[in-house]
Formats: sequence, structure tokens, C-alpha cells
Amino acid sequence: MKKLVLTVSIMLTINYLQAQQIKIGDNAGAVTFEEYEPKSTLVVPGKVITRAKFPFIDVHNHQWEMKSKEDLTKLITEMDKMNMGLMCNLSGRGFGQDEAKSTAGLVGMIEAVKENYPTRFAIFTNIDFSKINEPDWTAKAVKMLEEDVKLRGAKGLKIYKSLGFSVKDNGKLVAVDDARIDPIWAKAGELGIPVLIHTADPASFWDPLNAQNERWLELKTHPGRKREAAAGKDFSWEELIEQQHNVFRKHPKTTFINAHMGWYPNNLSKLDSLMEAFPNMYAEIGAVIAELGRQPRMAKKFFEKRQDRILFGKDSWVPDEYQTYFRVLESEDEYFPYHKKYHAYWRMYGMGLSDEVLKKVYYKNALKIIPGLDKSKFPK
Repeated sequence: MKKLVLTVSIMLTINYLQAQQIKIGDNAGAVTFEEYEPKSTLVVPGKVITRAKFPFIDVHNHQWEMKSKEDLTKLITEMDKMNMGLMCNLSGRGFGQDEAKSTAGLVGMIEAVKENYPTRFAIFTNIDFSKINEPDWTAKAVKMLEEDVKLRGAKGLKIYKSLGFSVKDNGKLVAVDDARIDPIWAKAGELGIPVLIHTADPASFWDPLNAQNERWLELKTHPGRKREAAAGKDFSWEELIEQQHNVFRKHPKTTFINAHMGWYPNNLSKLDSLMEAFPNMYAEIGAVIAELGRQPRMAKKFFEKRQDRILFGKDSWVPDEYQTYFRVLESEDEYFPYHKKYHAYWRMYGMGLSDEVLKKVYYKNALKIIPGLDKSKFPK
């Protein structure tokens, strides 16, 4: 009898606990990691910065509609709100393989800028690698680059990450340091224009998709970003980075802007050593502000040391997201949110850069290496 009573008692207790769990679940909802976004109870001084302290140059932007005054005025309205003095559109030719069409697009953008807002935009050109297997591809590409700069008015060259990822020659991936591209890098140096080059992606994209991967949420929500070098599908991250560095090393007279801080914003000591090794390499901060915002003291020291070779960039055109950049760079605020959880589930801290460093990052360094920009709108 005692055993029966005990068994019944245990069963009732279990049922009660299960009921309580169901009740709690019904009231609060089952919360996944993707959904968990608590409001911080921390009370600290600080405020959102909607307008940069100084006019700035965004060296990393992509625009597709810039062929009319209406298109440009819409951009200018947003730029003025945040104190953006000049935007570099890196997609002058876009991704198209039709030469006549891409030339018309580039010319259309440049002419619209000249007619309406000649001091507010700089257009970069691009290279079509789809025909790299053709014998005369190199000569044609070099000629087009020279004409884009000298005749059409392009201010720089942007290399998309497709080089190293998807550009192929007879089914085989083309390396970033392929010898057929060497004359293009050399021509850019001769023309005095910078090459903003995006190579690879965050190293975590190549790591196993498990609980130890810091980019787990991003890869889960954006599965197309996962890389599989182990299966022979892609170059490894290390291979791509080495290929890029080979280009820097081989062309010391060409100025390179390494997009996304060369994917070393999470290892600034390594990035510092690379900047020492490659004096022709600049770094821009597009899409990596979350890495800087979680290491404000280390990042501030790096910015102070390399202040002459760091550029402001954003990449994706979402005006409200610039606020995170301003706050990390300018303020000493603590524990404030980032704008995309799948990029960073951690909070940001401001570096509190000095005015001297801010001016260099915001505009002075860009004015130094991008030819033909109007300097009159920027403080000395």
C-alpha cells in the first residue's frame, strides 16, 4: 500500500510539474536563440548619433539607379541627413557581361553626376572576368580600364569577391593572383587610382556549422554564405587571403583598399603586421563595425597607430545603420545594440576617437588616394 501511495504521489508530482511547464510555455512562449532579444536593464549615459561629427566620404557603397537627377536627389537627401559629403559608388559597370551595356551604364552614371551633383559622387569601374580564358582578354581589359579612367571619368577600380569564388576558366576557379590579371593591377598604379578589392568572407564561413561557430546564426539564416573548401568546392579561406596578399606584394606601386579590413577586424594585431608588410594597403571598415565595437580599447589603439591608412566604408545602403558606425567611432558609450543580430549578438562600445583621427578616417585619407575629388567641402 505504501508503495502504491508513493508511486501515485510521484506521478502526481510529475504531472503537476509538467502542467506548470506547459503553463509557463503557454504564457511566455517557447523562445529560441534566434528570437531571444532581451531589453537591457543597464542604465548608462549615451545616445544615438544620427549625424556624423564631420562630413565623411563613404568609400564602399553600391548604387544601381544613378542615371537621373531624381535618383541622385533622393540619395543626396539621405546623405545630407547624416552629413555624408561624398559617396563612392563601386558598381559603375555592375556585374554585366555585355560590354556595350555596361559601358553605357557607367557613362550614364558619370554624366548624371556631372550634370547635377558633380562634387558629391565618385564612380568606380569594374572588370568582367567571364572571358578570361580568351587569348586577348588581358589586353582588352587593360584598355577598357584606361579608357574608363581617362575618357569616361572613373575614379577607381572595384574588384568583387566573385574573383576567387565564382570566376572560372574551363570549370576551374581562377585565383585572385592569376598572372593574367597582373597588367590590370599595374595599370591601376600607373593611372594613379586605388583598387578597392573584396577577397573572401569571414573565416567562420568555412568552419563547421556547429555550436562553436560564432557565425552560426548568420549561416543558418543565410545558408548560401557557407563555404565548403574541404569538399573541393571552394578555395580555402587561407588560400584566398594568401592570393590577395601575393597581389599586394607583387604590385607595390598600386594602392589597394582592402575591403572589410581584409577580414582581420577580429585580429587587429595580425592586421597591423600586414599593414607593416604592405605599405600600399589601406583598410576600410565596411560591414565590420561590430568587430570593432566589441573591443573598443584595442580598436582605438589600432586606429591611432594606423590613422593614416583607415577609410570609412559601409557597403550596404541602409541609411539608419550608419548610426552604429558614428556611435562606435565617435562616442564612449557602453553596451548599446548593433543593428543586425545575425551579424553580432553582442553589444557595442564606443572608441571615442579624437577629432584628428576622426577627420582622417572620415575624409582625409580618402581625399589623399582617390584622384579628382573636390576638397573644398571638407574641413582642413
